[in-house]
Amino acid sequence: MTHSQEARPLGGAGSHTDAAELDSPLLPLADDALVLSHRLGEWAGHAPVLEEELALANIALDLLGQARVLYSELGDEDELAYLREERAFRNCQLVEQPNGDFACTMIRQLYFSAYQELLFGQLAELGNPLAAKAVKETEYHRDHAEHWTLRLGDGTEESHTRAQRATDALWRYTGELFEPLPGPAPVGAVDWGALRAGWTERITRVLRAATLTVPESPQSGAWTAGAGRQGLHTEPFGRMLAEMQHLHRSHPGASW
Repeated sequence: MTHSQEARPLGGAGSHTDAAELDSPLLPLADDALVLSHRLGEWAGHAPVLEEELALANIALDLLGQARVLYSELGDEDELAYLREERAFRNCQLVEQPNGDFACTMIRQLYFSAYQELLFGQLAELGNPLAAKAVKETEYHRDHAEHWTLRLGDGTEESHTRAQRATDALWRYTGELFEPLPGPAPVGAVDWGALRAGWTERITRVLRAATLTVPESPQSGAWTAGAGRQGLHTEPFGRMLAEMQHLHRSHPGASW
């Protein structure tokens, strides 16, 4: 049996993704960025105002750039993005959640960008060159999400209701963000406890300023980790992945 044939149950038919790539701590970070980039791209033509459509497109492109650099460290970026099956993706379940209304998208973005900024901040301090660049991008992503959270939460009765509903619904997916990713430095050297504490403090401050009720703390049992890092995903992810991979799989071997 060839190396590629051995890898197919992990990466899917036609994929040469091997176990070493799937076990790399860089893969979850790349998958997070790719999947959220695609979700934000779904707002093209549907954002509430033109300025916001451009802002979301720019954030999506930043995330796509991060994913490409990380994938290139592991292998062929097109194979990793387009030829793996659902179970071979290691993204957290938070980023795969549907956009919902605009409040849902902004709360999802708040939760994730605050985490990503703190994570890349630690990785930059540990000497990772990608993180040093990406942390500047994620600072903007987080600031943009904070602005909209404050605007929606402390806005009209309707916007407040929708923001609170999104805050509560997405909270259960945040615990997975702080499950340690084993592996060599720098990812393996991240202080996940400090990361969670910093994230909790920042999110609590923003939600309270937005007059939103902070969901229950992890100590009370609401902090439930998902299984995205182990390749178990929520139902909407399969549909999103099929759409994202359709063109590439329809024309195997094609080049621009």
